[in-house]
Amino acid sequence: MTIVGVSFDTPQDNQDFIDHEGFEYELWSDQARELALHYGAATSANQGFANRVTVLLAGDGTLLLEYPVGADVAVHPELVLEDCQALWGGE
Repeated sequence: MTIVGVSFDTPQDNQDFIDHEGFEYELWSDQARELALHYGAATSANQGFANRVTVLLAGDGTLLLEYPVGADVAVHPELVLEDCQALWGGE
C-alpha cells in the first residue's frame, strides 16, 4: 500500500512541509489542478485551495473507494484506515 497526498503547492513547498511535519508519505504537487479536477477536489483550474477528498486506488489506478468532500475530520482518518485494513490487511 502506498499513501500519497496531493496539494496545489510547489514541489519545494511540499518537501518543506514534509520535512517540517515529519510526514512518512509522499506529497505530490498538482499545480495545474488536474488530479483535483478529476477527483472532485476542485471545480476549476483557478481554485485557490483544494477541497478535502480521499480516494483509495488499486495498484493499476482503478478507483476502489471514494469518500465525500467535506468528510468529518474527527472520524475520517479512522474510517479510511479501517477500509485500508479490510482491503489490504495489516495493522
